[in-house]
Amino acid sequence: MSAYDDRLVRELEERRLPSVAAAVVAGGQVAWCGTAGTLDGSDGTAAVTPDTQYRIGSITKTFVAVEILRLHEKGRLRIDQRVREVLDDVDGQSFADVTIAQLLTHTSGLQSETNGPWWERAPGTDWAELRDSDLRLVLIPGTRFHYSNAGYALLGRILEVAHGRPWFEVVRDGLLVPLGMTRTTLRPAGECAAGIAVHPSEDLRHAEPEFDAGAMAPAGQLWASVEDLARWAVFAAGDGEGLVSRSTMELMRVPLAVNDRWELEWASAQGLGWQVWHDGPRRYVGHGGSMPGFLASLKVEPATGVGVVVLTNTTSGLGSVGDDLLTMAREELATPASAEVATPSERVAALAGTWYWGPAPFTIEPTGGEGFILHAPNGGRSSRFMRDGDRDRWIGMDSYYAGEHLALREDGALDLATFVFTREPYDPGHAYPGDLDPTGWH
Repeated sequence: MSAYDDRLVRELEERRLPSVAAAVVAGGQVAWCGTAGTLDGSDGTAAVTPDTQYRIGSITKTFVAVEILRLHEKGRLRIDQRVREVLDDVDGQSFADVTIAQLLTHTSGLQSETNGPWWERAPGTDWAELRDSDLRLVLIPGTRFHYSNAGYALLGRILEVAHGRPWFEVVRDGLLVPLGMTRTTLRPAGECAAGIAVHPSEDLRHAEPEFDAGAMAPAGQLWASVEDLARWAVFAAGDGEGLVSRSTMELMRVPLAVNDRWELEWASAQGLGWQVWHDGPRRYVGHGGSMPGFLASLKVEPATGVGVVVLTNTTSGLGSVGDDLLTMAREELATPASAEVATPSERVAALAGTWYWGPAPFTIEPTGGEGFILHAPNGGRSSRFMRDGDRDRWIGMDSYYAGEHLALREDGALDLATFVFTREPYDPGHAYPGDLDPTGWH
């Protein structure tokens, strides 16, 4: 039994879980997968296996978000569009003027839940009934993070209208089939763990209900096996698997809305569909999930490709097993960053070294292929850059220069958002806006 298995069994026993399944990913593949417990936690049922389905709750949202970004990439919608521009039946609704990006990042201000019964424990309604249920804005759109399950119901509807078919069919055909995720379904299918609530202080259990959430399903209905969810973790840690571009994957990982808890320094944020965590120099991406009877977690570190998924069939009680497995995996499986750097292209290699913005020294450090980092003095305006098409032009990926272009001029200088960089401080051999003092350095 491996150290991973030992940690999983300890979680099962100490937390009194009916069952638990977990997987570690590294290097673009599943490195370990383990399970413990039985389908309903009793000795009379079968042991769970890597093929057993669990409900993954809000991890469902990440699939919806990726499909929205796929539409954005294809030019079929823009994430800065307002809901009323893509849904023609929402005039007069409170949410009609929020943007798709605000829904993705939970900054729309829309209320968290529905106005009907607890939607996670009751049969769902259709779109028309949800739309007309007097959903309200509880915050001014764009002013702060406020998690909204109702917001992802709207995103699911946007997928349906854009494609002319149910949102799950869109996710299935666009993402699940290409990634080989055959055990991810809208409702439980085949061998499934039973949804259980474990009493907090006594050795008692309570069965949890399961219903079709209807129009709210995009917020948290999918079921998946641990092996399938591990494939999704590989996707989350990678460059898009050919399903979306690398730049879109980068964009989805940007922490756009901080989850600001008044008593703590912020540790988590929301990107375009994905949750983002930072821990010192480390940045993690993923999502959590909970539904009555189930908890799920997916967390990856794109910089190393290492990640962990955990599934259990209890409403509450999962401990630190996910983070513990991630730490163990990172120590054992993470590839040193220096070993991952590919050979830079000839053009990028020629750019390497020191450049001057006026008298300020900057350094270009190749990161492999057509990418590099522009290091500013004293940790200032540093940014990563990637090649933009076939021209001698690169685009900023983050920080101050995100979205800005750096171009190699015909005279050999660099132009970055109108700033001129040369190999020597205020080199008289190059043209500068405002010209140079004719006396030069003196």
